[in-house]
Amino acid sequence: MTNSEPTSPNSPSVSTNIPMVIYVLYLLNLAVPFAALVGIIMAYVNRSDAEAFLPSHYRFQIRTFWIGLLFGFIGTVLTVIIIGWFMLLLTVIWLIIRCVIGIRYLNKQQEIPHPSSWLFGN
Repeated sequence: MTNSEPTSPNSPSVSTNIPMVIYVLYLLNLAVPFAALVGIIMAYVNRSDAEAFLPSHYRFQIRTFWIGLLFGFIGTVLTVIIIGWFMLLLTVIWLIIRCVIGIRYLNKQQEIPHPSSWLFGN
């Protein structure tokens, strides 16, 4: 299956519940601290059993966590100077966009085209 093809009507549907929960936990982390920790653990635990298009989602989610943590740490350190607040805002926007894009591909039952991307994966 290529990146842009949805699953055919004859192919069995793959359960996307766990990856969806992980995306929701990442978004929930904006209001509930440490929700993303549960999400990253779930991504690491479930990535070995992933089938069809799901490995790209787990890789995308794992990278979203670690890159977001890096951006968040740098932004927090830089809050001493004003640029840090701007970086934290951009990190939140980046996280929301990545999760929405991931959910969109997940609902179409498609893999993320570039799961190792530092930006948005498409």
